[in-house]
Amino acid sequence: MSQVLIFNKPFNVLCQFSDEKNAESKQGDRETLANYIDKPGFYAAGRLDRDSEGLLILTNDGKLQNKITSPAFKQPKTYLVQVEGAISQAEIQKLKQGVTLKDGLTQPAKARIMQTPKWLWDRNPPIRERKNIPTSWLELTITEGKNRQVRRMTAAVGFPTLRLIRTQIGDWKINQLQPGESRLQTV
Repeated sequence: MSQVLIFNKPFNVLCQFSDEKNAESKQGDRETLANYIDKPGFYAAGRLDRDSEGLLILTNDGKLQNKITSPAFKQPKTYLVQVEGAISQAEIQKLKQGVTLKDGLTQPAKARIMQTPKWLWDRNPPIRERKNIPTSWLELTITEGKNRQVRRMTAAVGFPTLRLIRTQIGDWKINQLQPGESRLQTV
């Protein structure tokens, strides 16, 4: 029976169960999935950078893991993105058309400006804030998975990402899960 674990990955948590880099260097421990998940046989279907938050899907089914992560299946991934500056419809249109990055043109994205979500949790530590520079929120849906793609896309249109939260992959949504919480579903 295939199962998925819907997990809200907190900021500063590695998307792996061990931290080999720190084990070798004897540096301070960084949090990993093992700090939150005790489910033998479950593996992450995709990744979220350490400095990103939100939806991470883990599964006990290798075929399902491949379907979620493989570019061939083009699973849409939706993010809430807080950027530095007051983003305009002109930049949103550029994101919708596709943005040229060092590794090529991105696929067109779904993008829209939005208000700060009312349900959003505080980030620990908080983002850096500048008194004279506003921030904007946008929702961005992509079907690719280039390395740090969302951050590079917003930077390419002149708006560095301050906070990145994945809320949906395919039909799976984070819903009301708080950071560090998870729910198990049978597929």
